[in-house]
Amino acid sequence: MSDLAISLTQPRRAYRLAVSSLFFLQGLCFASWASRIPNIQQSLSLSDSQLGLVLLALPLGSLLSLPLSGWLVTHFGSKRMAANALLLYGLLLPVIGLSNNIVLLITTLVFFGVAGNTANIAINTQAVGVELLYGRNIMASFHGLWSLAGFTAAGVGAYMIGHGIIPLKHFVFVTAFILVALAAALPYLLPAEERPATRQPIFVKPDRPLLLLGLISFCCMICEGAMADWSGIYFGKVVQADKHWIGAGYTAFMCTMATGRFLADWVTVRIGARRTLAASGLLIALGLGLAAALPYLVPAIIGFLIVGFGVSAVVPLVYSEAGRSATMPAGMALAAVSSIGFIGFLVGPPLIGLVAGLFSLRISFIIIALMGLTIVGLARKKR
Repeated sequence: MSDLAISLTQPRRAYRLAVSSLFFLQGLCFASWASRIPNIQQSLSLSDSQLGLVLLALPLGSLLSLPLSGWLVTHFGSKRMAANALLLYGLLLPVIGLSNNIVLLITTLVFFGVAGNTANIAINTQAVGVELLYGRNIMASFHGLWSLAGFTAAGVGAYMIGHGIIPLKHFVFVTAFILVALAAALPYLLPAEERPATRQPIFVKPDRPLLLLGLISFCCMICEGAMADWSGIYFGKVVQADKHWIGAGYTAFMCTMATGRFLADWVTVRIGARRTLAASGLLIALGLGLAAALPYLVPAIIGFLIVGFGVSAVVPLVYSEAGRSATMPAGMALAAVSSIGFIGFLVGPPLIGLVAGLFSLRISFIIIALMGLTIVGLARKKR
């Protein structure tokens, strides 16, 4: 993307706002679905085991698309793929609301996962291009808008549920908003990248720098998966919090993760990417260690707050570094690193359950804390 400046027709701020809106729209779409999962379970009379099967469909779609998404972005350009994938992502949302049986719902969610991951790679490729225009780290602020969209969608979802609005009508409203906002942003996306001179294979083995970034992402995503799936259980069974406080840990984590992403670029510019990654790993280890060592309400909440700050900068920084790879196009580099990281997100929650069954949930969290220290070690190896 280094040659983009030749053909740019808009101020760089216009491109930044356009790409920022894509991150927000993607986060809004995903979190809108997540906010209505209990209602969909109830309307289809799904058991907990059936719901578990349904929830596997989306990550399965993401996993299936990981190798292909990088090739698509490289072959067709990030602008075209970001627009088309996000359009499909939004249009599938009402189809989820229309799904009146478990087979249709699972099928739709697989395609929802494919569209979401393809949009993710394409939008992050656009973000790498905008970052190059600015000549400094701004990736984390983009990811912060994704997190902010999650809070927005949760609020809208709560309003819709409170007023008895069915998921289909809710999703149609969100899709309409996405279509209008996408149409407004489209003229201000970065133009298509130059295609590589040589034909690119669909599957590319990452080189050592990309593999290192992938492993850092892997460790971080294990921690994110742990927070998403086990924080409430930890507060209920280990902290033994009152039922009104069971969600406090995850809320604390999400708040500081979103806040940290708006601060991470400022920190990275001042101390560098390697030191920021190392500091992030230390914060993850410290926060999880505190929550495991002192499993009481206040220390556990403080620990989860620290983990949120620790996690916030890692994935944006890894994506930023991967997108500037000297050995392969940005889209393929992002897909390679994202694939390794995504495995961590899938492996983390079952790993915690396995260790908890053999030992205890506190031991599980201590092991996850070691992932933070692993990030520190990997960051020191980064050039």
